[in-house]
Amino acid sequence: QVQLVESGGGLVQAGGSLRVSCAASGRTFSIYTMGWFRQAPGKEREFVARISWNGARTDYADSVKGRFTISRDNAKNTVFLQMNSLKPEDTAVYYCAAGLAYGTRAAEYNYWGQGTQVTVSS
Repeated sequence: QVQLVESGGGLVQAGGSLRVSCAASGRTFSIYTMGWFRQAPGKEREFVARISWNGARTDYADSVKGRFTISRDNAKNTVFLQMNSLKPEDTAVYYCAAGLAYGTRAAEYNYWGQGTQVTVSS
């Protein structure tokens, strides 16, 4: 069982930066792929980024590639999403998720946080 708690969301101007964090409970955090997803009002939840259990592999949605960076600190049971050059279309609730498969589909993740709101003003 893994419990996830996101933090660090907020309001930022277009072009700005924000880092969101996800703290995990449980001793098995390091075995999980960690993913970030987001959901904007009226839209489906979409994949943003993922990182393998040891941090060796990362992948990003095309819409955030080159602007967002996912990282993890297994010693602190935490995963991060650094977001630079933010755009109004990045506005959404951001969720972290843990799963055993290295996937991009929400269904492949077993545990979810409650989400943190990121709002980018133009």
